[in-house]
Amino acid sequence: MRRRVVASLTAALLLVTALVIPGMATAAPRQGCTLPAEGTAFETASPAEEAMDPAAVDAAVAYAQTHLRASVQIFRYDCRIGRGLLDPVTDHVPVEIFSSTKSVVSILTGIAYDQHRIGLDDPIGKYLPAGMGDAAHRAVTIRDLLTETSGLDEAILSEFATIGTDPDIAQEALAQPLTHEPGTHFEYSQRTPDLLSAVLQRAVGEDLQDFAQRELFDPLGIPRGSYLWLRDRAGNSYGYANLFIPPAQFAKLGLLMQHDGSWRGQRVVSSDYLTQARANTPTNPCYGFLFWHNGGSSCTSANFPHAQTVAGPMIGSAPDDLFAMVGALQQNNFMIPSLGITVTWTGALGDTSLNLAGLLSASPSGSNLYYNFFRILLRGVQDTPVPDPGPFRMPPLDLDVNPVNYLDPAVLLRDLSPNAQCNVLICRQPG
Repeated sequence: MRRRVVASLTAALLLVTALVIPGMATAAPRQGCTLPAEGTAFETASPAEEAMDPAAVDAAVAYAQTHLRASVQIFRYDCRIGRGLLDPVTDHVPVEIFSSTKSVVSILTGIAYDQHRIGLDDPIGKYLPAGMGDAAHRAVTIRDLLTETSGLDEAILSEFATIGTDPDIAQEALAQPLTHEPGTHFEYSQRTPDLLSAVLQRAVGEDLQDFAQRELFDPLGIPRGSYLWLRDRAGNSYGYANLFIPPAQFAKLGLLMQHDGSWRGQRVVSSDYLTQARANTPTNPCYGFLFWHNGGSSCTSANFPHAQTVAGPMIGSAPDDLFAMVGALQQNNFMIPSLGITVTWTGALGDTSLNLAGLLSASPSGSNLYYNFFRILLRGVQDTPVPDPGPFRMPPLDLDVNPVNYLDPAVLLRDLSPNAQCNVLICRQPG
């Protein structure tokens, strides 16, 4: 009897407090949703049901749409609480996610690692045919490829320019000279994840896309016919980009990461691997295993138009545990585990910062698109205090636009003709 009286008095006190002091009113309890089974749609909820201010969610969606986002989906606790006006049209249309493909290759590497088919500190020569690559290149490790510290010479646009003519991306990667000792210097290369894709295929002993479908896409309910993944002329799947996938399916990859590698109770990739994938690396504190993240003290951009290191986290308006899949022209999955928030969007550019790397979507820390969106959205979180970081502060202006940084003809020529047995016209396959 006494307990019931105390409980009644407590409830009455809370009600009076909420009425008298509105600022102390508690947010509505979260409801949460179930991740979709194959062939079913995402469950939806109102922002208020998931402890979010509807006005903030609407404002964030509006900001994204007016900054060239063709699709935008906001999830909290697995419920879709916000989406763009075009999403009913764009949901199932495959789009090029560019370098977010790198993160997919990272997930596949994690699955192979969990299955003991590959070791993170193994030299790639363990998986390459005898005679493919010299001793120095064969000594590059899987970890070096995952952290973009292979040491290979790179030029982003030169590497991209050969799409459709690439004879063999693995041989092309091994043709690039080592300009830094592997493992010591961050250089955002396209051929590095391409080489990882080819090595991974040899490690698992089957076509990489078959492995990906069975081990990753099938568990998430992503049908094989819903996406397109391009290959080079030797049949290798590109690792740096060229996965075309609909936003509704792309979002599932983000939600898998939000759940630390589990989907509807099934473990897809281990927490052990993903903890490493999200960890700071000494060569670039905002970059892990082909994922960008927010926990570092500084962030180094891709070398386009020039690699720039900016002090502070990747997105200063978001919590430290945010991590992201980042593709050119801003194709992104953002995951914030501490808040249960996942954001998926696609589009073309959208930054308005005067920082050149930010405008070209090459510098996450130079992106006012990211910063302003999350500043608006996170104002709406009602069950966890999120301090307002203030307006976006543009990184120092860097006017180095030397085309050799990103359009080096020597890199291009080595891609077109990697060695005496392989060129753009005919290419003998090793092994």
